[in-house]
Amino acid sequence: MAGREFSAFIRAVKKLHGPEQAQISAVDWLNELESMDSQSGSTSRHWRAVTITASAQLANRLNAGSHDRSFAVRDFINASR
Repeated sequence: MAGREFSAFIRAVKKLHGPEQAQISAVDWLNELESMDSQSGSTSRHWRAVTITASAQLANRLNAGSHDRSFAVRDFINASR
């Protein structure tokens, strides 16, 4: 069950955001799994919670990157004036 959840998540991330984000998200997912394993048993809800947490981490990374790019664009515009 965990393998299916993990594979589906990583395939979706790779398709939508590329292999680099998929690799980082795989590490996030496995770290979250390890963290949750110490707290509870393995149920389908458990795997879904791992995926939701890893998805939130991905969203934070993507938003931070977008924020960084907007500063770079602003700096470029200011420098070219």
